[in-house]
Amino acid sequence: MTNISQSAPRRGSLLVIFLTVFIDLLGFGMVLPLLPIYAEEFGLKDQGLWIGMLMSCFSLMQFLFAPLWGRLSDSIGRRPVLLVGLAGSTVFYSLFGVATAMLSLPLLFVTRIGAGIAGATISTAQAYIADSTPLEGRTKGMALIGAAFGLGFTFGPLLGAAALWGPGPISASPWPGYLAGALSGTALLLAIFMLPESRHLEHADATARHRFSLDALVDALRTPSVGELLATSFISVVAFGGFESTLSLLLKSDQHGFGFDLKNVLYVFAFIGLVLSIVQGGIVRRLSGRVAEHRLALIGGALTIAGFVVLQIAARSTSVPLLFLAATIEVSGFAFITPSLQSLISRRSDPEKQGGIMGVSQSVSALARIAAPMIALPLRGADSTLPYSVSIVLMGMGMLLLFVANRRGKDFGS
Repeated sequence: MTNISQSAPRRGSLLVIFLTVFIDLLGFGMVLPLLPIYAEEFGLKDQGLWIGMLMSCFSLMQFLFAPLWGRLSDSIGRRPVLLVGLAGSTVFYSLFGVATAMLSLPLLFVTRIGAGIAGATISTAQAYIADSTPLEGRTKGMALIGAAFGLGFTFGPLLGAAALWGPGPISASPWPGYLAGALSGTALLLAIFMLPESRHLEHADATARHRFSLDALVDALRTPSVGELLATSFISVVAFGGFESTLSLLLKSDQHGFGFDLKNVLYVFAFIGLVLSIVQGGIVRRLSGRVAEHRLALIGGALTIAGFVVLQIAARSTSVPLLFLAATIEVSGFAFITPSLQSLISRRSDPEKQGGIMGVSQSVSALARIAAPMIALPLRGADSTLPYSVSIVLMGMGMLLLFVANRRGKDFGS
């Protein structure tokens, strides 16, 4: 009887959680491309390390606070934690607009740290989905988060471009921040009135093991080939993170760049989000099951390297068609490699230890997102295309590790 009464609320809850995450991520997708450009406008033009720190502090807070929010949601419920996160996003994205209007670098740091803490509740949203879905529907439920990310990164920059109409210099307009805050406020209201608690359902502890611990790290490193796969995942995220964190500066720069205005920078990021959604949701999903994961990952690595090569040529020639070709190839490569590596790590892990090992994998990716801007932005200070040369070398190392992992490892129990 309990299962019957809960089935309809579950479907409604999943729709609401998708909408709240999507609306909140619209704000994130809107602000991310503007951040390094605004930092330069605030006086950090020749200080790549500081811009890297500004970009990294968001991911650092997510790394530190995601497990804390997760444990708190186990104690008090998912709904209160999600509401606090959305309220924080509302406040700090709005403050981003204030910081921009004031040209205040310290306040800009405060907004990114606060938004990172608030945004760390995305793991609680995943736990909410686990609470609300049976095991056989868990993968489809988790795919909602991926879809929300893809759509947020596609439509967020478009909304950011639409927001660049207010008074003040177009190079540092506060309106994207204000609009991002308003979107998070909308998501907060939606959650307040339409999102029920999920913690009491029978699957409430399903994600409890998906957290980093030293024991899980030891388990991961002891599993044949998983260490190499984790290293490859770290390398690929650092490489793509370097592309992501330097691209807006490359697009905006009049010197050794394309000289785009802010609106066109945001349009390029919207194009990247669209490509990522199409390739990961369409092409990769159709190929998975037909092509072995290690082959898909190798294809992704090769595409990533090719994308960086074409991007360097595009940057030196300031060719816009080559720029879009490079972005398409690069993003497609990342779309191939990320889910393939996650699947390989999962398949080669003991099911009894899989949750902990996947938690280690998530932590490795988070650390890579912290490291990427800290590496790429100072390199860009030396040469505008140097980050992409380093990424080519890194991805070459990643492909070698993939070959080693494929020879050493096999699916658990086979």
